[in-house]
Amino acid sequence: MQQDTSNSVSPTHHPKLKELAATAICGNDITSSCLYVSALAIIYSGQYAWVALLMVGGVLFLFRSIYGEVVGALPLNGGAYNALLNTTSKTTASLAACLTLLSYMATAVISASEAMHYVHHLWEGLPILYATIGLLAFFMGLTIMGIGESSIVAIIIFITHISTLSLLVIVGFFFLFNHGFDTLTLNYNQPLEGSIWKALFFGFAAAMLGISGFESSANFVEEQAPGVFPKTLRNMWLAVTIFNPLTAFLAIAIIPMAAVAENQTALLAYMGEVAGGNWLAVLVSVNAAMVLSGAVLTSYVGVTGLVQRMTLDRCLPQFLLATNKRGSAYLIMISFFLLCVSILLITKGDIGALAGVYTISFLSVMALFGFGNILLKLRRNRLPRPVRASGMVLFIAISAVLAALLGNALLNPAYVWVFLKYFIPTVSVVFIMLYRIELLSVLAYVLQQVERPLKKILPFKSYATLRLIQTIRSQEFVFFTKGDNIANINKVMRYIVDNEHTNRLKIVNVLQEGEEPPKRLMHEVEVLDLAYPELVVDFIIIRGHFGPELIQRLSYKWGIPKNFMFIGSPGNRFPYGLQELGGVRLVI
Repeated sequence: MQQDTSNSVSPTHHPKLKELAATAICGNDITSSCLYVSALAIIYSGQYAWVALLMVGGVLFLFRSIYGEVVGALPLNGGAYNALLNTTSKTTASLAACLTLLSYMATAVISASEAMHYVHHLWEGLPILYATIGLLAFFMGLTIMGIGESSIVAIIIFITHISTLSLLVIVGFFFLFNHGFDTLTLNYNQPLEGSIWKALFFGFAAAMLGISGFESSANFVEEQAPGVFPKTLRNMWLAVTIFNPLTAFLAIAIIPMAAVAENQTALLAYMGEVAGGNWLAVLVSVNAAMVLSGAVLTSYVGVTGLVQRMTLDRCLPQFLLATNKRGSAYLIMISFFLLCVSILLITKGDIGALAGVYTISFLSVMALFGFGNILLKLRRNRLPRPVRASGMVLFIAISAVLAALLGNALLNPAYVWVFLKYFIPTVSVVFIMLYRIELLSVLAYVLQQVERPLKKILPFKSYATLRLIQTIRSQEFVFFTKGDNIANINKVMRYIVDNEHTNRLKIVNVLQEGEEPPKRLMHEVEVLDLAYPELVVDFIIIRGHFGPELIQRLSYKWGIPKNFMFIGSPGNRFPYGLQELGGVRLVI
């Protein structure tokens, strides 16, 4: 048993994003959907596309409370990964993270390419492939400069986009009332392929892509000021629920159905030309290029927050955590840029090849977030949270997302294979990191069998591999106990053995002055230490007050990152929010 009585150190505070900046960063992604989702919905739902888009808005309303509950209880970067990491195993959480990474990669490449296609409408001499790479490189540089600088660009793009959409809607309705409802009547008399329910189902499935970006805010929640996150959810929901159905309705009202399919890639620009003339078409095209570029920025910001969290949890190589003078994780952004460019070159700019990755990964992330909420209720019900999603809300929301996944798989069966071609390599990299001890152990065994006759040509020996294993396992972990019984501490040790590469655990009991050390707890820890020979357990008593300052001090003193420290689920009386503890994880 050890005792610690050293002085405290205050944690460092960084400026946080306000409502407009945070909404702009994630809002550019989700509101850029207006540029393509109206055409998609009309192709599959015909004249009832606006109904399908209203259904999507209804599902998104349900997800507001789901995201609000999960992130309110666990306000840490990582989105679905963070939710599952604190409610289930690291392996399950890593699957969600891989899906999110693929979603961001596909979003960045598709958005950059589509933006350059809109510019190509204005300047036919533009080399689209090279311009797309240039745009990806520009936003890589911007995010390397820092999130504060990139948020200013996001705000400008977001305000311009909302203003342009508002102008397009106003001009569209003015045109409709001046020219009559003949086109609307003609389109509504068009026969549907199959029943109205089939049309609405497939239109809804296709239109669910219009809410991609809703998950982005959860991936950089730590950069947002207190109370901002639920406002970003509300603002994104309002934007897509208002503009997506309106633009689809106006397209049906002023454009013949056949012309919608012919102008699918730039439907809103064509609608602007019909309703207002060439000036509005040019304005919509320029705005489209801007906001799609903003969606690229969202991908960089979101993926940085997610990868930083995964790297801290040793799911990815540690060199990715290197930062520049501005505190930006530049290696994450450079790596993401190179991956995006490689996919762009491999597909030769064929964005259709990435649609399967985009569809399945995004909808899977939404479904996993819903399941994360269920696990949060079952396993972390004591955690305080600002809102709670009801069981009925969860059932309807998850069912709707699964239905959309099924609908997209039926519409485009080839997408499933394309998705797997990208998903399997991504999962492989993460799983190599998660199971590297087992893989290195096998390698060490093989080397021991062959190194005598081949010692002159082997690049390294078995002892070097075993030393690397020992280095990885030497990382210490901490569990703060408030006097938990032997069953709870056994759960902690079982979790750490199953999920973390370590052979050292500190169990810390924080006592106020005058409190007696818990002799029974000390004896129980000794018993468990014998039960887990793979772990070296130190029981430490610290005099003081448990809180952010103590965690910060111990993290600095022991050289143990705060995300390698665990606590049990705090109750309503706990004086601190989980975000104030700097990334400390929940284990029981």
